[in-house]
Amino acid sequence: MRNFIMDFIENTPQQMISYAEYIQQALYHSEYGYYMKNTPKIGPAGDFITSSNISDIYGRTISKWFFQKAKEYKLPFQVCEIGGGNGRFARAFIDEWKVIADEEIHYCIFETSPYHRKLQQEQIAFSENIRQIDSWNEIIPFCGMIFSNELFDALPVHVVEKKNDQLHEIMVTVKEGELAEKAVPLTNGDICLFLEESGLSLSNGQRIEIPLQMEQMIQSLSAALNKGIVLTADYGYTDEEWQEPMRRDGSLRGYYKHSLMSNVLEQPGKMDITSHIHFDSLIRIGEKEGLNFHFKMRQDEFLLSAGILQELEDHYDPNPFSPISKRNRAIRSLIMPSGMSSAFHLVLQAKKICEK
Repeated sequence: MRNFIMDFIENTPQQMISYAEYIQQALYHSEYGYYMKNTPKIGPAGDFITSSNISDIYGRTISKWFFQKAKEYKLPFQVCEIGGGNGRFARAFIDEWKVIADEEIHYCIFETSPYHRKLQQEQIAFSENIRQIDSWNEIIPFCGMIFSNELFDALPVHVVEKKNDQLHEIMVTVKEGELAEKAVPLTNGDICLFLEESGLSLSNGQRIEIPLQMEQMIQSLSAALNKGIVLTADYGYTDEEWQEPMRRDGSLRGYYKHSLMSNVLEQPGKMDITSHIHFDSLIRIGEKEGLNFHFKMRQDEFLLSAGILQELEDHYDPNPFSPISKRNRAIRSLIMPSGMSSAFHLVLQAKKICEK
């Protein structure tokens, strides 16, 4: 992958590419891209962990939450998950649905990674009602819930930095046989418009990621959704939080074997690349595309409000490896202030639905 990207850069007219182009190749190239290769990404053998892989209780709790919301909003029992990973969330969601509901669930996973599609097929019994899709066209017009967990943080982003009172875009080039950064005056009008509409103002030396593909994703899912809700689980910052001094270096980073990699130009194709999302822009763009904002809630608070404590079987078990003990530990890890949920938020947006 490294040689491919260096050749790719050197064959461009300016011999440099944006960070967004670099991330697109490093993560999504059909042959060399990180997400496309047949190697574990999630869990102990991979590079990172997600909430749905701590325990099936995460997917089961959201299944119960959607069952109630679908009845409240008079929605059909239909779910489209974008980027289903290894399929553990979908399996937990569907397993719980079979317990709590008499009606069948229609569940589809929009997944582009051949490797993850294969893992999902090993986890889930696909059928006419439970299937994988390759395009929004297969479900348009969709009514129900569109769900994603850590989708937007994996989208390619541009990188901008303010130097000497002038905005620059940080590009990726080749220098002395290695991938390196190069700052050039900002000329991308879409980036300028994003900064203007978000009201973000950078100080000298401050760097930030600009998620232009986020708007394209929101446009696509809103166009596919005729009526229903969009539930997004991810980590990120508000515009106010982006302005805090501790954020001045931005949030772009990699994960390799559960270790944080500050230089995402190292080992392209071998590590995950991620950045914190812009929550205010997610909401703002959603409103522009017809998705009304209902709430943004920290993940632990959302899970508590969704009734996860009802699942806590708090009694003594001398075996710490028993299913009950493991489940209780998982629940606590998802709701404790020091757990991973404190870094995540859930955003609910809706189309043609009024909040009661």
